[in-house]
Amino acid sequence: MAIKVGDTLPAATFMTSTAEGPAPISTDDIFKGKTVALFAVPGAFTPTCSAKHLPGFKEKADELKAKGVDSIVCVSVNDVFVMKAWGKDQGIDGEVLLIADGNGDFTKAIGLDFDGSKFGMGARSQRYSLVAKDGVVTQLHVEDAGQFKVSSAEYLLEQL
Repeated sequence: MAIKVGDTLPAATFMTSTAEGPAPISTDDIFKGKTVALFAVPGAFTPTCSAKHLPGFKEKADELKAKGVDSIVCVSVNDVFVMKAWGKDQGIDGEVLLIADGNGDFTKAIGLDFDGSKFGMGARSQRYSLVAKDGVVTQLHVEDAGQFKVSSAEYLLEQL
């Protein structure tokens, strides 16, 4: 069953890229005591993710923060090295924290995984955005397959 508004995000450990190299980062590190805009993409370097999803959150970072968001986080079922390369390719410089859910454990735990095997992608995350306050989901916007509307930075801004 998929996570819903009012649920607490499950404990998980992700990987992120730091100046010292790959490092684990927990849900507590990300969400505890903060208002976080989290969005998920099916894959780094995929067309919609690279042309619209991540760039939209980078572009709207200041507006989101002005509406009370402490941090903006992008999660994908990719490895930390892919996420680092994607961040570099997209010119991400602190506006968005990129985290890798390499095995998809978090994605499965919140019930927003899908099987992309017919596209050669294996297990992946559905496209969504959410807002969590101290780890509790206050907004959740899950896209229908093949769509990009309700998970965008613009849509999230309208909801805040």
